[in-house]
Amino acid sequence: MKPQKPVLLRLDLNNPVFQRQLFSLSRNEQHNVLNTLRRLAKMTWEELYMDAGLKWEAILSKKGPNGKRLYTFRIGKGFRDVGYRHGSWLRLLSLHPDHDSAYH
Repeated sequence: MKPQKPVLLRLDLNNPVFQRQLFSLSRNEQHNVLNTLRRLAKMTWEELYMDAGLKWEAILSKKGPNGKRLYTFRIGKGFRDVGYRHGSWLRLLSLHPDHDSAYH
């Protein structure tokens, strides 16, 4: 019996707020964010949860679309992202230049 190949997470970058914030970053900031996105695209959900550098954390103070639990993680030098899991998809909602604004 063949071992099952791990399923990679899928990225949804289509949220207009996320796109507007990404496109307004400086070239260097965009580069940092895109490097993290490349890294995420090669990860399984388990790898994401366990990666100490990304600091994946639940946001308990608010809910996402359809009551989904929101999460924040480090997405580039000096930035955090807010998103949620929808099946195999990581749906990215917004970028935050400081840690605290990701929770409010």
